Amino acid sequence: MASGASYYDDLRSKPEVIDPPQNKDTLDVGEHVNESGQSAIKPDVTVSSSVRELLECPVCLNAMYPPIHQCSNGHTLCSGCKPRVHNRCPTCRHELGNIRCLALEKVAASLELPCKYQDYGCIGIYPYYSKLKHEAQCTFRPYNCPYAGSECSVIGDIPFLVNHLKDDHKVDMHSGSTFNHRYVKSNPHEVENATWMLTVFSCFGQYFCLHFEAFQLGMAPVYIAFLRFMGDDNEAKNYSYSLEVGGNGRKAIWQGVPRSIRDSHRKVRDSFDGLIIQRNMALFFSGGDRKELKLRVTGRIWKEQ
Repeated sequence: MASGASYYDDLRSKPEVIDPPQNKDTLDVGEHVNESGQSAIKPDVTVSSSVRELLECPVCLNAMYPPIHQCSNGHTLCSGCKPRVHNRCPTCRHELGNIRCLALEKVAASLELPCKYQDYGCIGIYPYYSKLKHEAQCTFRPYNCPYAGSECSVIGDIPFLVNHLKDDHKVDMHSGSTFNHRYVKSNPHEVENATWMLTVFSCFGQYFCLHFEAFQLGMAPVYIAFLRFMGDDNEAKNYSYSLEVGGNGRKAIWQGVPRSIRDSHRKVRDSFDGLIIQRNMALFFSGGDRKELKLRVTGRIWKEQ
């Protein structure tokens, strides 16, 4: 029989994100929890590490939420992991059954904890059952790296990510609210869902990411340019931008609102929220023998009054 430690290791080798269950059997703790999720700043509130360990699932190591299960020996387990252990307690291997640990659920309801993003500046204290909801929307939560040329896993605040883009991804940095970029590709018939360029602009005390890339829209290869705001969506709505591309006496113009980098590059691209240029039109704008892509994209960013 496998030891308890090796049994845990086997389960943890299959990572799984488990959300707090929305279950009709969830304990009603309304009388204990501030429904609004509002927090008071209480710097002296502390919770001992032993209490936190009691609320930690021994399998996934995440915080447990109702219904919290226990075996006949009192060992606890989160509801998300219960099906994964085939109704056997991972600590003593006894059958789990359907025993609820109501005492631990009530202990959790009485707790108030700091936001996990306190190192990023959040100073709020939240009821245990409201904390997870707050953290999903916390304005201090870190941002994902906006670089689209690779699956970069770096996270951080905006100043950190700006330096990361410049130092690690060698992204071009520009100051000013207007731009004029030329995109050249010797063989425009090769479209491989590749991001060609990311440029970061600094203006109005903020940072903006200009993306330009080629991708397949169904069977048709197209090019798209769009702007993302390095900050939250409520701030992004304070700005607008325009993009223009043309040649041979014709031009196409796009005007929109930059999307927050909270929305992934792929999400923005796949929603077609930007200047889209079909390949035939792009080659027409490029002029010449239509065998080389030469696009000049100009644009402007401004702050709405």
